[in-house]
Amino acid sequence: MTDARDQPLSHAYPIGSRVDARGHLQIGGCDAVELAAQFGTPAFIVAEDDLRERARAYVRGLTALHPDGDVLFASKAFPCTAVYRVLAQEGMACDVASGGELALALRGGFDPARIYMHGNAKSEAELRFALEAGVGHVVLDSLHDVERLERVAARLGVAQEVLVRITPDVSGDTHAAISTGQADSKFGFGLAQAPAALERIAGSPHLRMVGLHCHIGSQLLELEPFRRAVSALAQLGEFDVYNLGGGLGVAYLEAQEPPSIPDYLAAVVAAAHAELGPGKRILFEPGRSLVANSTVTLYTVQTVKRNVSTWVAVDGGMSDNLRPMLYGSRYQAAIASRMHATGGELCQLAGKHCESGDVIIRDVELHEPAPGDIVVTPATGAYGYAMANNYNGVPRPPVVFVSGGNARLAVRRETYEDLMSRDVD
Repeated sequence: MTDARDQPLSHAYPIGSRVDARGHLQIGGCDAVELAAQFGTPAFIVAEDDLRERARAYVRGLTALHPDGDVLFASKAFPCTAVYRVLAQEGMACDVASGGELALALRGGFDPARIYMHGNAKSEAELRFALEAGVGHVVLDSLHDVERLERVAARLGVAQEVLVRITPDVSGDTHAAISTGQADSKFGFGLAQAPAALERIAGSPHLRMVGLHCHIGSQLLELEPFRRAVSALAQLGEFDVYNLGGGLGVAYLEAQEPPSIPDYLAAVVAAAHAELGPGKRILFEPGRSLVANSTVTLYTVQTVKRNVSTWVAVDGGMSDNLRPMLYGSRYQAAIASRMHATGGELCQLAGKHCESGDVIIRDVELHEPAPGDIVVTPATGAYGYAMANNYNGVPRPPVVFVSGGNARLAVRRETYEDLMSRDVD
């Protein structure tokens, strides 16, 4: 058995995480076991310094490579007001995909002129909200989207700047559910349909087309598909603005080595310079690679059951992390009070919900798990909070920000009263 105090933590954990002399996990200078005692479990613990450092890597990195550009927070990854606020403070713009995300982004302090409204099925009410709020750009996804936006813009007497989403027929190596660049995608205009759509939009008195948008998928660990997507956009002619999307993958497991933010930016900007011509405004919209590794989830072990397998059941599961059940996503886990201990018993880390598929991690080594232990799973900042739900009537967890040894509650835990707060009968 080795001592983890002599080894760096997996890079799946937030920047600056460490193991203290007692073998306890420290996140943002705070003891994870003490955080669990103070705020309860399950809980999302966000290392604010990690969020800020990754935001700065994007904003400063793009500025150094291509000053006429912007970085948009793809806020579907972590639509929490406190997260919006931090990333707005760091100089980012914002991508929203619904009226609800738009409301959160505005409350979080984003300038509406730097908000981009996405979505493949935007309602007329959402479009009206966006235009009345002064959203800078709307990304058009279909001809019906065009017609709805024209009606809203005409009623309000405005000419709305738009980007047109293109499906470039480029796929990355990722799960089918988060691949968006293939020819048969629910998003955007295909390369064959795009010219007619662009001509239609260009002729509208209520829409001002400024450029193209594409996004080929999420959790991509290779750079070549991003380059191919830029080449595909170049086939459609020259435009002033190109939103090249996001999708950079992250480390969920210690063995994963995704490209760094600087390497990703350098590769895609170089492709843009080569393929799209000079003087273009280039946009990126990272989500997962901004927020995933900023956050860990803390659970309390409730039961340990040894039959064919060792089942370690915790007080959360598919209500706070649906990704393993939707996509077969893999995570790490450890006992937060025994981070110094490596190896252990092969376990199935199960949730508390009434589904056999409610397994957070299969075949994970945990050191002598017992009821009352605090289990930590890193890299839960992307789509954990966003997909949290009330299955089995379980209240959603709190969000706690930590930095410099201080912890503050950003979102309180739901109560049973909250579950009934919308009842009218």
